[in-house]
Amino acid sequence: AIELAQKVIEVAESNPPVFDPMYDWSWSVKKKIETLATKIYGAEHVDYSAKAKKDLKKISELGLDQMPICIAKTQKSLSDNPALLGRPKDFIITVREIEIASGAGFLIPITGSIMRMPGLPAHPASENISIDNDGNITGLM
Repeated sequence: AIELAQKVIEVAESNPPVFDPMYDWSWSVKKKIETLATKIYGAEHVDYSAKAKKDLKKISELGLDQMPICIAKTQKSLSDNPALLGRPKDFIITVREIEIASGAGFLIPITGSIMRMPGLPAHPASENISIDNDGNITGLM
């Protein structure tokens, strides 16, 4: 087991990770959504509800267009329709609203009727909590 662990470490260290995003953060929010929906999910087209269109305008007015996106959709499909199991092709996905997760640092286009989990930041607040040399807890606020 130790030999295997050492080999895994060796391979991991000799092959640095390469982050190659699907989109440039400078792109418009719509272009980012449409890129993920068509190239990853297999959608033919993205529709936007009236609420989502208002959200896009608000995001632009607030200057938050550069934020990355994380699309919220059904867990049963790469579409917004839980009846289209797996990875369907050539469907229309509808963005019903776009939430700003400013603390976590991204935008959440919400599709379909889904159960959501909270967005968490890349650097959780718990990493700031510590105990000093006198036994006092620090970093809570």
